[in-house]
Amino acid sequence: MTQTLSDFLVPEAVDLGVDAEDAGDVIRRIGGKLLSAGYVRDTFIEAVLERENTIPTGLPLSGKHNAAIPHTDVEHVIRPGIGMATLLRPVVFKNMVSPEETVEVQLVFVLALEQPKSQIEMLQEVAQVLQRPDIVAALMEARDLEQVHAALQSSVAEKS
Repeated sequence: MTQTLSDFLVPEAVDLGVDAEDAGDVIRRIGGKLLSAGYVRDTFIEAVLERENTIPTGLPLSGKHNAAIPHTDVEHVIRPGIGMATLLRPVVFKNMVSPEETVEVQLVFVLALEQPKSQIEMLQEVAQVLQRPDIVAALMEARDLEQVHAALQSSVAEKS
């Protein structure tokens, strides 16, 4: 059985209803939680911020909320995990497809994966989840970890 996005979520690094100043604030906050939980090296946050400057991860979505998937190279990761934040108000990320454009983001998945292949697979899985406005809305409305898992499970149930 392949592992799903839900399996990789680090409970300590899921932060719902965050009032963030900007994209860097969200990355530092979730990266810090991944660090405290022992998933990433102390170089992780700066590496993610650096990568975000050169290869942005903001994604305009078809629904009401947009997302971003910040991540970095595998050498900054100790063990695989994913952090997630929902934001009270949008912060600006640069557009993944057109870096000169900005995207107002309210859903952020911070990926900490230690294998290049798993990084690509997880990016694809996150992208599939983000293509579903109903799941994105359920994630945005989630008030606890159980509701987050329930929203993500609904995407898995429909694939199987």
